Amino acid sequence: MNLRDRKKAQTRQRIADTATLMFKEHGFDAVTVADVARAADVSTMTVFNHFARKEDLLLDRIPEAVLLLTQAVEGRADGVAPLAALRQMVFQLVDQGHPFGAIGDSFGWFWQVVLDSPALRARAREALEEIEGVLGRLLQQAGVPNPRLAAALLLAGYRVAYADAVGRQVAGVAAAEVVVGHRAMIGEVFDAVERAVGN
Repeated sequence: MNLRDRKKAQTRQRIADTATLMFKEHGFDAVTVADVARAADVSTMTVFNHFARKEDLLLDRIPEAVLLLTQAVEGRADGVAPLAALRQMVFQLVDQGHPFGAIGDSFGWFWQVVLDSPALRARAREALEEIEGVLGRLLQQAGVPNPRLAAALLLAGYRVAYADAVGRQVAGVAAAEVVVGHRAMIGEVFDAVERAVGN
């Protein structure tokens, strides 16, 4: 990544971090894009150069999700099945404490902000549809039988596992205990998909 790209990435991250803090403190609907721009010391146009819509300021990891899926499937080692590569990637995210892994201190308030906003809920559903489409195409190119079904089942199953892990943490269950159950449920999801469509 050259200097220009690094600066763009840093600006994007600063905007997203600023927006997230403001949404956490004031709620999504009470904060405008202009408010975020002022707090991040950029113009409103700069915000929209990095984010197509206000909702993406909070749900800013959609491109990263696409990249992770693509790298897992297309970059897998010879002899490794696509679903096995995806399983390994998800377990790594959980172990690393990545936001997509659902283990961490911020998930309760984050998803409460999303649930409190009809616009964010709609964008989250739309994002899942986008990701499902990308995953379906990746699995098709990799030769997985019934790739669209596999993608839909994987995302539906992981949504359940993710919500379970977040809910248990919000309820006060220790993270170490949540991880054990979360990993087991993820394994069950992949086992079920592999039985349903083959690998």
